[in-house]
Amino acid sequence: MTEASDLVYMSAKQVAEYLDLNEKKVYAMANDRILPATKITGKWLFPKILIDRWIMDSCHSGMLTDRLLITGSDDPLLSMLVARLMSHVGSRELISYSATGSRLGLDLLSKGYADVCTLHWGSVDERNIRHPALLKGYANHQQWIMVHGYTRQQGLIVRPDMLHRCQEADKVLSLAWRWVNRQEGAGSQQHLAHWLKTQGAEIEDLTSTLTAYSERELAGYIARGDADIGFGCQSVALESGLGFIPLVTESFDFVMPQSIYFRRQLQQLFSMLTSPQTRQLALMLGGYDLTDCGKLLWNPSK
Repeated sequence: MTEASDLVYMSAKQVAEYLDLNEKKVYAMANDRILPATKITGKWLFPKILIDRWIMDSCHSGMLTDRLLITGSDDPLLSMLVARLMSHVGSRELISYSATGSRLGLDLLSKGYADVCTLHWGSVDERNIRHPALLKGYANHQQWIMVHGYTRQQGLIVRPDMLHRCQEADKVLSLAWRWVNRQEGAGSQQHLAHWLKTQGAEIEDLTSTLTAYSERELAGYIARGDADIGFGCQSVALESGLGFIPLVTESFDFVMPQSIYFRRQLQQLFSMLTSPQTRQLALMLGGYDLTDCGKLLWNPSK
């Protein structure tokens, strides 16, 4: 989450001086959501870092519109699509995907260092509550929208030779497993903590000496025999030849400032997601459902 000390907030008067605009014009642009701003107890505040980003985005040189920086939750399907998209555009543009975990991704989005953040913070049934509640913890969420990507199967990833020992999920915690954790703020770690709570346990109760910073890193530890079990998505378990126990059908969604939604590269990505080729790829990877891909889920300005 963004620390208050990391952000400099400007008043309407300061923004007017900074942009050489009439103060009334600044208020009008804030009300029309043209300028990034938030209203606290009736007073407009403008994060300077986003004002600077807005200026750069407005440049006719296309300094930022020739690139798309995606961060947030890790996903194999998205990684493959971004690689394909980059292969298509070549050196003319940049589409970059840096998997940081949900919370760090939102922090980067809030500070203007990323254009899009992916997250998976709740099951499909709880998504409309958990995801907005998470987003509202960030200072600039009023300028964001959330678009559905797809659903994924999340659950326990285990060594194949031990899969038969955990067919009953409620008995897993009675076994002497070597667990792999995900980093704090990762959606998978949030899911694990929630599932453990239903079993009357906590993450601190697990025997764990390793922390993975991506889905594939977690699967790699288990596949090499460095650990026995962890929490992740079905597609990673399958590609690594590991066992999988499904526990959660989650919503994997995209969050972005409203102005980013129509950026060419993002629209190309959404077009790829809805193509027959991607649906076939998702079927091959396993655990995905692309129904309602691209559907607007949340817009605080409406």
